[in-house]
Amino acid sequence: MKCSEIIDLIELLAPPSYACDWDNPGLVVGRKEREIRTILTALDATRAAVEKAMEEKADLIVTHHPMIFSSIKKINDGDFLGEKLLTLAENKISCYAMHTNYDIAGGMAEICGSRIGLLDPVPFEMTGEKEGRPVGIGQVGELPEEMTLLECADKVKEAFGLSDLLVFGDLSGKVKRAAISPGSGRSMLREAGEAQVDVLITGDIGHHEGLDSMDMGFSVIEAGHYGLEQVFIQHITEYLTKKTKNVKVIPFYEGVPYKIV
Repeated sequence: MKCSEIIDLIELLAPPSYACDWDNPGLVVGRKEREIRTILTALDATRAAVEKAMEEKADLIVTHHPMIFSSIKKINDGDFLGEKLLTLAENKISCYAMHTNYDIAGGMAEICGSRIGLLDPVPFEMTGEKEGRPVGIGQVGELPEEMTLLECADKVKEAFGLSDLLVFGDLSGKVKRAAISPGSGRSMLREAGEAQVDVLITGDIGHHEGLDSMDMGFSVIEAGHYGLEQVFIQHITEYLTKKTKNVKVIPFYEGVPYKIV
């Protein structure tokens, strides 16, 4: 299949028009008319992902996070980004990213919400409609049952296969209403307060935001950006495997990038 045909399938799932203004989804590197026989799926186009793509002789890497967010004036081997871009181009490996358009179209938060059994979920931050239903960033709903914050943290660890979490709040306190924002939840505190949640489950939160959340009356479980958003890899791998013909799709799980020591 041609790269353009793969892109059509991806954009059917996550239309680029859904993306936030600051975002940069789409074909980051490559020619649309190149023939694609092998795809590597990953959360980020890291050096390790690029090397894995070369090892597997992949023609295309599909990631969640774009490799390029802001404008660049030079592409050379003088920095890590230029080196990666040159490596991709020289090895004829294209790279496509589907970021906030994937989030808003109902991919990331819906999968994460279903893993923890979130009931009657609605978008945490509504941005529009898709097929007559509201869509947006994150989800908010009810946990299957009231539980302590510690029990909720254990539930998140089990659902996403994590060994550790960062928790702001009273571990013995009860939680029932929850919001999940798989990426960065730093800018979602106002929405969490307005939604009257007991706990915000997110990928990233800062020291001050964590303290602010407790002052606002809710707890925060930080599961790590990779910890939650790794679900993208399985989902897009299964989708492309089902929708493409004569194309091999290889998932690449790099693992949580930090170590607790």
